[in-house]
Amino acid sequence: MRRLTLLSLIAFTMAAWPMPLDAQQPPDRLIGFLSTASPRSSGSEQMVAFRTGLRDTGYNEGQNIRIEYRWASDDYSRLTTLAAEMVRLRPAVIVAAGGHVTALVTHDLTKEIPIVFTTVTDPVKDGLVASLNRPGGNATGTAGLTSELDPKRLELLHEMKPSAVVIGVLVNPNRPGLYDQSRELQQAADKLGVKLAFQNGATGPEIDSAFEAFVSQGVQALLVTADPLFNNRRAQILTLAAKYSLPAIYQWREFASAGGLMSYGPSITGAYHHAGTLTGLILKGAKPADLPVVQPTKFQLVINANTARQLGLTPPAHLIPDELIE
Repeated sequence: MRRLTLLSLIAFTMAAWPMPLDAQQPPDRLIGFLSTASPRSSGSEQMVAFRTGLRDTGYNEGQNIRIEYRWASDDYSRLTTLAAEMVRLRPAVIVAAGGHVTALVTHDLTKEIPIVFTTVTDPVKDGLVASLNRPGGNATGTAGLTSELDPKRLELLHEMKPSAVVIGVLVNPNRPGLYDQSRELQQAADKLGVKLAFQNGATGPEIDSAFEAFVSQGVQALLVTADPLFNNRRAQILTLAAKYSLPAIYQWREFASAGGLMSYGPSITGAYHHAGTLTGLILKGAKPADLPVVQPTKFQLVINANTARQLGLTPPAHLIPDELIE
């Protein structure tokens, strides 16, 4: 069966939801945007996609809406304070970006202000919504497999470099659910017959130290686990992987397009675009309870051919990428 892409689902949602003929919105309509990232991410591909989703529904920042930003700069301990600040502003919508931690913190503080979350793996299990099709409360957004795909990424990395017997795993020690994430990766490694070398990286200096440890441990390939923190520190991680000539696999396509060897996962820009669309629909009067949570149905394997050549790697014939970056 042909699978729908996330973008096609976005188009379907916009077509299916009636757009009321509303009067001109006052220019002080306020959106709150809470993120685990740092302020330097304000111009990222994700934020461009989010603003495009808003614009597609008729809203432009600085014209008919204002956006108040709060950035945790990868420090999850700040999220509760920042979310409380956001709730006190009483915005029309709060966008909780950066996975389930941001969404849960915000949802704990308000059951009245509409919330749009991004890339929450299981919003039903987390108690954010009653069901994907009928959220039923004040929250909706985009769901998406993130860390659950790490075992598959490990398998793909091993196929790219089958000679690697020691594979490094970069993890965020502050990530909720890290134990389960590590356990599932270890089970996958046992099936492949490879040894894993785990290293923590919660800050820039820790990530530097982690790569030095990988080299001392004889790591021959690297899995950068799914976590917003690593996406926020993409440039640093790619620079270190190149410095130590480590073949690595990542969560998002943006890593591969910026010089990383390979990536496997859904589209993060598609998720943020849809978050912008949902935010616009809510501003027009739609209720989060009635707006379905959208799940990605297509996962792309992206390989950077130039990086592969630099590392002396040739993708095996059976490893056919959805996109080959030259």
